[in-house]
Amino acid sequence: MKLRHRRLVAIGLSLLAVCACTKTPPQALGTLEFDRITMPAPVAEHIVDIDVREGEQVAAGQALLKLDPARTQAELAAAQAQAQHAREVLAELKAGPRSENIAQARANLAAAQAQALDARAFYKRMAPLPKERAAAVTDADHARAAAENAEAKVRAEQAALDAMLHGTRTEQIAQGEAALASALAQADAQRILLDKLTMVAPRAARVDSLPYRLGDQAPVGAPLVILLAGDAPYARIYVPEQARADVKVGDSLRVFVAGRAQPLAGKVRMIRSEPVFTPYYALIGDDAARLSYLAEVALDADAAALPAGLPVRVEFGAAR
Repeated sequence: MKLRHRRLVAIGLSLLAVCACTKTPPQALGTLEFDRITMPAPVAEHIVDIDVREGEQVAAGQALLKLDPARTQAELAAAQAQAQHAREVLAELKAGPRSENIAQARANLAAAQAQALDARAFYKRMAPLPKERAAAVTDADHARAAAENAEAKVRAEQAALDAMLHGTRTEQIAQGEAALASALAQADAQRILLDKLTMVAPRAARVDSLPYRLGDQAPVGAPLVILLAGDAPYARIYVPEQARADVKVGDSLRVFVAGRAQPLAGKVRMIRSEPVFTPYYALIGDDAARLSYLAEVALDADAAALPAGLPVRVEFGAAR
C-alpha cells in the first residue's frame, strides 16, 4: 500500500509539472465589425422622403433619403442670376462704348467748345471797359471766370471722348472676369449642395441605422444614414502589449466567434503602431499595464452572414 501511494504521488507531481510547463497560446479579444459609412446632414432641413428601411441591402447610387430642397433651390436661383449679371457686365466691358455714346460725347465737346469761344469773345470785349470807366471791374471779373469755366468744360468733354475712344482698360476686364468666376463658383456650390439633399449610397452596403424619421429636422452634421459596407465582417481586436512583437500584418489566425463551434480563418490586415488603453471587455491574462494595439483581422466568405457586434477571440500562432 505504501508503494502504491508513493507511485500515485509521483504521477501527481509529474502531471503538475507538465501543467506548469504548458502555456496558453497568446490571445486577444474583440468584436466583429463592418466598414461604417456615416452620411451627415449637409443642411438643417426637414426630411421629406425616406426610400429605405433599416437592415435593407442597397446598391451603389441608390436613393436613401431626401431633404426639403425649397430654400436651397431659391439660393441656387439667386446665385445663377448673380452670375448672369456678372456675365453681362463683362460682355459690356469687352464690347466697349457704343457708337451712339461716342457721337454724343463728340456733340458735347463741340457744344462746350462753342460756349468757350463765346465766353472768350465776351471777355475780350469786357476786359478794357473798366479802364475806360464804361463797366464795373466786377463785370470784367465775372466774364473772365466764365471764360475759364468754359475752357475747363472743354477739357473735361475732351477727356471723356478720349476715354471712350481708347476703350475699356484691361484691368477693368480682369475685374469683370474675376467677378464672373466668383459668381459661377457660388452657383456651382449651391448646385452641388442641392444634389446632396438627395442622399444616395456611395457603395453597396446595408442600412444599419436611420436615426431620424420623416418630418424631422436634424442639425447640420448630424448622421442621417449609417451604412455597413463590405462582403464580410472583419474582427477588430486588441492585441496585448506583451504579444505585440509577435504579431505582424499578413499573419494567419484562428478566430473564435461566440455561438460558433468551429473557428474562422483570418489574416491580420492592419495593426496600429500607437498603443491604446484596452477596453474592459478585451482584458485578458496579465493586464497590469492595460495597454494594447488595435488590429483588424480580415475574414473569408464563411463570415459573410455573421452580424456586427459579436464577441470574438483570436489565438495567435495557431494557424501559421
